Amino acid sequence: MTVIGLGPMGRAMVGAFVDSGHLVTVWNRTASKAEDLVARGAVRADTVEAALAANELVVLSLTDYAAMYDLLGSATGALRGRVLVNLSSDTPQRARAAARWAAEHGAIHLAGGVLTPPSGIGQPESSTFYSGPRAAFETHRETLAVLTATDYRGEDPGLAPLYYQLTMGMFWTSMMSWLHTLAVARANGITARELLPYATSALDLRYFLEFYTDRIDADEHPADVDRLSMGVASIEHVAHTTRDSGIDPTLPETVLEIFRRGEAAGHGDRSFTSLINTFTPRP
Repeated sequence: MTVIGLGPMGRAMVGAFVDSGHLVTVWNRTASKAEDLVARGAVRADTVEAALAANELVVLSLTDYAAMYDLLGSATGALRGRVLVNLSSDTPQRARAAARWAAEHGAIHLAGGVLTPPSGIGQPESSTFYSGPRAAFETHRETLAVLTATDYRGEDPGLAPLYYQLTMGMFWTSMMSWLHTLAVARANGITARELLPYATSALDLRYFLEFYTDRIDADEHPADVDRLSMGVASIEHVAHTTRDSGIDPTLPETVLEIFRRGEAAGHGDRSFTSLINTFTPRP
């Protein structure tokens, strides 16, 4: 196969393929990034056209889809018959547009979303979302499984990026809440290490996710476990503690504004999960 893009993720992917015995052609705009990979057994292509011509399976590890057009736009004549596995991060709509663009040039586009940092490539517990033509995915499933476990989401090329961005939304908002909490803790003389066991416990939300999932799917939000109005009071206390600690209160105050919006909409005596309908009101 060919790997285009030798940032940390692309380099990890090439290493995994080489270690598993695959012959890998590589190309990167900065050619020197391939030197150690060539020493390990990869083959460096002199041009992006040569990299595309070398193999049917072409893995793209780029910053975003714009980088794909930038790099491959001048080499569209070499795309025919290729399966582009685009493991760059971007939006569902851009993945659908990329699939159409690839098809116009005789190629197949599989979108992906890698759920691990470079250190997790080649590890069995890591996984990657894929979407696009099933036949192409099945043809190359075994090869792609060298990188991570594969999770095929469907024919719609936008599904893998959608699932990926859904998980990234949860990841980054959770990590930001952790950093903000550490700032408040530090202002009060508590180190990140001291807070660690409590932080990991607070962020282990599996029980709550399981408990509320079926209720949310049924749009049922009884106040038998929690009540939105009590959540308002709780977040108010968090915001007050933040301000008293001299820390920017923007994050908890934003959450408080959302809670108050739900209360103003008449959901104060329902579960906080009723807030989902303040984001996406149902007809």
